[in-house]
Amino acid sequence: MAYDPVERHRKIETLVIRSKVGGDLKKYYRFRRDRWYGGIITADCAGCGLTCKFCWVRKESILEGREPGEFLKPGEVAERFLKLMKENRINQGRISGGEPTIGRSHLFQILNVFQHKRVRFILETNGILIGEDESYAQELALYPFVHVRVSFKGCNEEEFARLTGADPRGFHLQLNALRYLKKAGVSTHPAVMLSFSGREAADHLYSAIWKIDPILHSEIEEEKVILYPHVEEKLKRAGLQYHSGQVPERRVQDAGGRGQGKEERRGGRGESQGEKEGKKQNDERARRERPRIVERSERNEERGTRREEGEKEKDRREPIKGRRIKIIAKR
Repeated sequence: MAYDPVERHRKIETLVIRSKVGGDLKKYYRFRRDRWYGGIITADCAGCGLTCKFCWVRKESILEGREPGEFLKPGEVAERFLKLMKENRINQGRISGGEPTIGRSHLFQILNVFQHKRVRFILETNGILIGEDESYAQELALYPFVHVRVSFKGCNEEEFARLTGADPRGFHLQLNALRYLKKAGVSTHPAVMLSFSGREAADHLYSAIWKIDPILHSEIEEEKVILYPHVEEKLKRAGLQYHSGQVPERRVQDAGGRGQGKEERRGGRGESQGEKEGKKQNDERARRERPRIVERSERNEERGTRREEGEKEKDRREPIKGRRIKIIAKR
C-alpha cells in the first residue's frame, strides 16, 4: 500500500531528531572523505522518508532510524566537518546518507556555523520537504554558499511510485522543490535516476524541467543505479529490472547488466578490468560535478552580492551579517 511521503518523513524525524534547548540533536552514522565534487567531506545522516528499492545504503535499519548511531548537536557536527576539512585541505562539505532536510532547525544551525568559514556546502536531497513547504527554499537562500542537488526518483508519477513505494503524487513535490529553489535564487541542479526509465518518460521529465528553467535542463545529472551486491539483491526482491547500471570499482558487468564478482586480471595482479572501468566512471563523474557546482555557487554568490548592494542603497540600516559573506573558491 502506498504511503504519504511527507507524513513518513515526519514520522522518521521523531526517530532521528531529539529536541533540545539550544539545538536539536540528529543521528549520524558516519563522517568521511570522498572524491566526489573534486574532493569533499561527507556526513551520512540516519533516516529517510522514502523507501527507494535501489538505495545504495546497506542497511534499511539506517534509513528507518533504528540502527545505532550518534546523536549530535549542530555545533558538534560542524566541528567534525571543520576538523576533517582542515586535515584533508578540503573546503567543501555535504550531508548525505539519509535525508539531510529532516530536522530543519538542526540543519540551519549547522549552516549558521559555516557562514564565515569560506566553505562550500552541498545538500543531496530527495526534495520532498522542500517541495512541500516553499519557505524551506526561501530560508536556504540566506546561505549563498549552499548548493542543493535534487535527486529525482524516476521520471514520472508511475516510476516514482514503483521505485519508492510512495504515493505517486510525491513526484510533483520533487518538481516543486526544484521550482521553489530556483525561484528563491538557491544554487541547485537536478539529478535523475534513469536506470529504470524509457526514452519517452525521460523526455517528458526533461521537458518539465525545461519549463521550470532552460538552464536547469542543460545541467541535468544523469544517474545510474550502482550495482553493489546488496543493491542487486534488493532489486531482485522487488522484481525491478534495470536498463543500465554503474559498475562498482571491484566488479565487472556482463552484457546482460549483471555484475560478476571474479574476473581475469591482467598480468595476474593489480586491478581487474572491472575495477579500472568502475574507477574511470567515478573519476569522470567527479571531474564533471566539481566545475558545475563551483560555477553555480559563484553565480549565486555574485547575485547575492549585487542584491545586497542594491539593498544598501535603499536601506541604510545595519545589514544582516549572514548575507555579507564572500566565498573564495580554491581551485
